[in-house]
Amino acid sequence: MNTFHSWLRGLGLALAGAWAVTAGAAPSASASEPTRASTLSLTPCQIEDASHFSQLPAECGTLEVPENPAVPQGRMISLFIARAPAINRRKAADPLFILAGGPGMGATTMYAGTAPAFARIRRNRDIVLVDQRGTGRSNVLNCAFDEDALLRSTPTEVQAETRRCLEKLQQHADVAFYTTSVAVRDLDRVRAALGYERINLYGGSYGTRVAEHYLRRFPEHTRTLILDGVVAPELALGPAIALDAEAALSSVFARCVSDPGCKERFGDPQVSYQQLRTALQTRAVPVSFTDPTTGEPAHLDFGPLHLATVLRLSTYNSEQAAVLPLMLHLAQSSGNYGPLAGQFMVMLRTVGDVLAYGMHNSVVCTEDVPFYKPELIDRARLSRTFLGTTQVDALVSLCDGWPRGPIDADLHAPLKSDTPVLLLSGGNDPVTPPAYAEQTKVGLANSLHLELAGLGHGQIGAPCMDRVMAQFIERGSEKNLEVSCTKAARPMPFFLSPAGPAP
Repeated sequence: MNTFHSWLRGLGLALAGAWAVTAGAAPSASASEPTRASTLSLTPCQIEDASHFSQLPAECGTLEVPENPAVPQGRMISLFIARAPAINRRKAADPLFILAGGPGMGATTMYAGTAPAFARIRRNRDIVLVDQRGTGRSNVLNCAFDEDALLRSTPTEVQAETRRCLEKLQQHADVAFYTTSVAVRDLDRVRAALGYERINLYGGSYGTRVAEHYLRRFPEHTRTLILDGVVAPELALGPAIALDAEAALSSVFARCVSDPGCKERFGDPQVSYQQLRTALQTRAVPVSFTDPTTGEPAHLDFGPLHLATVLRLSTYNSEQAAVLPLMLHLAQSSGNYGPLAGQFMVMLRTVGDVLAYGMHNSVVCTEDVPFYKPELIDRARLSRTFLGTTQVDALVSLCDGWPRGPIDADLHAPLKSDTPVLLLSGGNDPVTPPAYAEQTKVGLANSLHLELAGLGHGQIGAPCMDRVMAQFIERGSEKNLEVSCTKAARPMPFFLSPAGPAP
């Protein structure tokens, strides 16, 4: 789950109105209750990534489904579906469905930015993309916010903004019905409408929860699963995020210290990090810089929350982590906060471009926050991290005013299956560490867990991972896969100057 979104949103949308409903149990489809097939016609179209740089040809269409599955005669919503047809005319009968993370990212947007990683699979299989209800072009639940302004807002102002968002969304949606338990039924309706008997699924981050629950509900239609950045079914994400983020950051600093060039240039980045945290707690630093997303002059009073955002998101991939010691050094040693401020703006805009905030809230406020156990949250330990208790407190406050939706009673039960499953983890993942995949693997009789040392969140771009995934799906088995190539994966070398790593 890309829960850096949870944290960033929690900062801005922490205090919602006291408007809530009780969560109910979602009706469960099963072998005794077959999914009804509907008509789905696809026509040529283009899909694009979040930056609007990459456009890909596809076949697109919409499928009408009831917003509330228990009231089929009620409001209908349109699911947006795209298919990248297999290259081989003698294609395999079982496609790959791709499930995006967030929660709140659309599958079509995600695929358009990562298509090369799935090119080998597409040679022999259709790639099917369903914008999950509430995301992309499937009755998207989104509100426009000035995130930086919200960081400076009072709790009362944030509360009012959240109410306005909810009121806007309620004009075209009952936000309670945008949860995982409902979404997996949508997926199976699409499967049936397209005429596939069995499907393979790739889920990234939050998409792993969706894939796991689809397997639980529809095992007879699931051929294989690839889980990348694994959310263990038993977990309610949130209370451990600050601890996992701090551990990942410390690991980046330790890697710098063990690298002769990085250590010679920056010493121990942990020192710069701690000094900056202490200084910014006293006062924010005014920074004038060029906004890298617009090229226009910008000004920012850079404070603890801005620093925490950069630290949080920089550990998500080794490319961002490679620049972190340099940025911290420049700020601490010479007062040059420009690179940190620029990085903050890039990260802020990226989150806003890809995430449907309302759908994100509907999932988290139904499936995670209600399962928190305050007596087990070590607030003293959290307070020592750069995220502190801000994220978990913000989400609890936010969800006090957001409707809870349908949730299957077994959503957080351990998953048991003999379906072949490939689990992928980055050794330095700040939100879904490898331990989560190991926890999930316990109940999976035919599974393989690959951990890539030093890498962050999401492994589809890692060296040779495209070959490993294609091999797994082609065989329909995790046994005897050739995975030695993944051992060559290494984090990007640290930047010793703005020009880049040492030659």
